[in-house]
Amino acid sequence: QVQLVESGGGLVQAGGSLRLACGVSGRTIGTAMGWFRQAPGKEREFVAAIMWNGGNTYYADSVKGRFTISRDNGKNTVYLQMNNLKPDDTAVYYCAARTWSIATRAEEYAYWGQGTQVTVSS
Repeated sequence: QVQLVESGGGLVQAGGSLRLACGVSGRTIGTAMGWFRQAPGKEREFVAAIMWNGGNTYYADSVKGRFTISRDNGKNTVYLQMNNLKPDDTAVYYCAARTWSIATRAEEYAYWGQGTQVTVSS
């Protein structure tokens, strides 16, 4: 079992930055961690993912070069650093976990946090 708790969302102006955190309890060995987002009226979409062991990362094209996913093994926390934010980045951001490899489809993740709202004003 894996439990996830997100924090760090908020309101920011376009061009600004936010850092989201996902506290992880339970199994982390062999776990892939992902960040997804869902805007009103849209499907949940993949943002970024990282392997807990080894640190391999993968990003959606829409955030590549602006967002960075990382993990702190000592704190059992995964971060999403978001820079140069745009109004289109406005969404509820979710942390997710699955065993084995990185995946980009939401249905492949078994564990989810409650979500944190990110709002980017123009």
